[in-house]
Amino acid sequence: MAFGRKRVEFDQRAPLLEADDIQVTIGKERILESASLTLQRGELLAVVGPNGAGKSTFARAFCGLRRPQGGEVRWMGVPLPELHGRRLADVRAYVPQRAQVPTGVTVQSAVNIGRSTHLKPLQGLSAEDREVVAESIARARMEGFEDRDLSTLSGGEMQRVQIAIALAQGAPVLVADEPTAQLDLGATAAISKMLRELVGEGMGVVLIVHDLALAAAVADRVVVMSSGRTIATGTPQEVLTSQLISDVWGVEAELVQREGRSALHVEWLDRH
Repeated sequence: MAFGRKRVEFDQRAPLLEADDIQVTIGKERILESASLTLQRGELLAVVGPNGAGKSTFARAFCGLRRPQGGEVRWMGVPLPELHGRRLADVRAYVPQRAQVPTGVTVQSAVNIGRSTHLKPLQGLSAEDREVVAESIARARMEGFEDRDLSTLSGGEMQRVQIAIALAQGAPVLVADEPTAQLDLGATAAISKMLRELVGEGMGVVLIVHDLALAAAVADRVVVMSSGRTIATGTPQEVLTSQLISDVWGVEAELVQREGRSALHVEWLDRH
């Protein structure tokens, strides 16, 4: 008789991520009623919704960071409960909304830690591992920052470090929870361009974001959440209609696209 966990095998033909009818209760409050999404290879999927819609809870649930009370999550065809530790890290990297920033840790050390999911206990980085780390730092545009203490970085620089840490895992999916929150326009544009480049390289990206104009500009598809439910999924043009924006956010707005550029026209004030 063989003992130990059965090694799971990912299905390369399956969607990268499928989350069906996810329900989460925290304390006595039901945060997610029924949330669903599907992520394909080479796709940037934006999850949008008003504050309190359950976006971050949904991300933590399908990333295996919070246990759902109902529904099913599959990563490349494998049910989430069958994935543990390194095997889950093999398929998804998670960039949290508010990362802790310890003092005395350099950019190089932080990204090295991201690579540690590939190492056995007490095993050091190999030459190949160091090459992956260096490439991850370069892809995140953090070359020249390797010796900088994390506590000295700007918000945009810290977000790029978090992405470099995720890339060092070598996972095919990056889940980023509000990576542009509290960043200025230039830093937001840089992060957004980087995410699109990763998708162009074949990765799948799930972007949790509150900015509808940003979602419309960078996403291939959009998942709209409201009151713990997924209420619409499709391309930005299909989903972000004036009627839906009015129903969900309670404002009069219109998504306008011209010559590859998008803008959200909002009726801020009634001057009549």
